[in-house]
Amino acid sequence: MPAQDFAHVTDWVFDLDNTLYPPEAQLFAQIEVRMTDYVMRALGVDRPEADRLRRHYWQLYGTTLAGLMHEHDVDPAPYLTDVHDISLDHLTPDLALRDAITALPGRKIVYTNGCAPYAERVLAARGLSGLFDGIYGVEHADFHPKPQQRAFETVFAKAGITPARAAMFEDDPRNLTAPYAMGMRTVHVAPAPTREPHIQHHTPDLPRFLAALRHI
Repeated sequence: MPAQDFAHVTDWVFDLDNTLYPPEAQLFAQIEVRMTDYVMRALGVDRPEADRLRRHYWQLYGTTLAGLMHEHDVDPAPYLTDVHDISLDHLTPDLALRDAITALPGRKIVYTNGCAPYAERVLAARGLSGLFDGIYGVEHADFHPKPQQRAFETVFAKAGITPARAAMFEDDPRNLTAPYAMGMRTVHVAPAPTREPHIQHHTPDLPRFLAALRHI
């Protein structure tokens, strides 16, 4: 991983789920259960149908919420509060990650398809509070979800991010397509690499990857 590939970067954008904590924490497994429960109540369907719709909307629209809003006019605020009401008790602070993010030159933000209050809770549990210049959720993208380019454009405009001088760290490969098209440096954070033209770098170990950039 040539550090010079990041020498121009002044803005560092991090996804949250499965990026700033390891996938083994399985927070999204808890969220998926609550999303299915919400779909059952909101649409009056049984669990198998609710689970099917949850997956279908995620695939088609980028998030389950986007599908519920587009097809059923669901109010996003109660949904976001409900589905993110999960236990974070098994998350632990990551001092190596904290040190690596702190050492990065320039501005750092978190941008998640979840909501900002949930992101703040996760960051606190990981010992990462106070490191970021901004924390942006789907509400800041006017509820347009990743991977839609207008979602990134909306958040980056609010955050003052210049894509040509920015890097995006994300666990979902499809959410790196728009950042790459916008001129960002893209990093796929996942146990195994995915070979796609829009993925420039891969790491299974974010703290180690970031630590290697300290001398840029």
